Amino acid sequence: MTRTRAELALVGNAAIWGATFVLVKAALGGVSPAMFLAARFSVAAAALLVLFRGIWKEPVSWKSLAGGGLTGIFLYSGFLLQTLGLRLTTAPKSAFITGLSTVMVPLLAALVYRIRPQVSEVAGVLVATAGMGLMTLEGPVGSISGSIGGSISRGDWLTFSCAIAFAAHIVTLGHFSGRMSFELLSVMQVGFAALAALLLLPWVETPQTQWRSMVIWAIMITGLLATALAFTVQAWAQHYTTATRTALIYSLEPVFAWMTSYCITGESLSGRAAAGAALILSGVVLVEMKPFGSRLHPFK
Repeated sequence: MTRTRAELALVGNAAIWGATFVLVKAALGGVSPAMFLAARFSVAAAALLVLFRGIWKEPVSWKSLAGGGLTGIFLYSGFLLQTLGLRLTTAPKSAFITGLSTVMVPLLAALVYRIRPQVSEVAGVLVATAGMGLMTLEGPVGSISGSIGGSISRGDWLTFSCAIAFAAHIVTLGHFSGRMSFELLSVMQVGFAALAALLLLPWVETPQTQWRSMVIWAIMITGLLATALAFTVQAWAQHYTTATRTALIYSLEPVFAWMTSYCITGESLSGRAAAGAALILSGVVLVEMKPFGSRLHPFK
């Protein structure tokens, strides 16, 4: 029952994050990306410090600091790359490309723990990669004009990089969630992400902000719900479920983003991009459900 509640809570996270793609994209018309993230994580960190103020009664170990720092760095890197990319691509495309992190989680875990990947995992990666190609490659299908690097937009490349960072975050969070309390892990990872956002702000951009209502609402909603609440829930839930199952549940996020974007702004995917999205989700199912259970043999 605890595992079921944990996984239902992760579904709630996927719904929150999916719904906020449109909100963040709208807010970026009035605030620069790194400034938005600095404000978002600062609000979240302040809320968690108040909510879990009792955690400091016990001494914090160096391992806890290392765990919070590592998860926080991956978390901030993922959001920075995603937010920069979201200015240059559509909300549905951003959500589905971010969803590639789901495919990367078991492969990254296999690399970290030195386990050979399964046939299903490799097949899923290939299918999802084909789906990303359909979603992101510009020009006619089969066109050979220009290089691959010139055919994929900068926004899509940034979003793909964010998927790698989010996959690393899920694997790292799964490692440390069983070694420290979820309250401490939540405060530490969001706190380190906020610190990184504030320290790197002058180096990443020249901050620009128009304090209109859309920007303020976006900062408060993403800071309190999509960051403070969501990552506290994830730190708790991954104590009762695996990183792979977490990634599978999070594959619902682009579906929620697609529906929200269509309902609110009418922004949708072309037929070709929709086919790519279907391939990405198929790749996720292959990786997570593992219909082909055998593992690859090493080359000799």
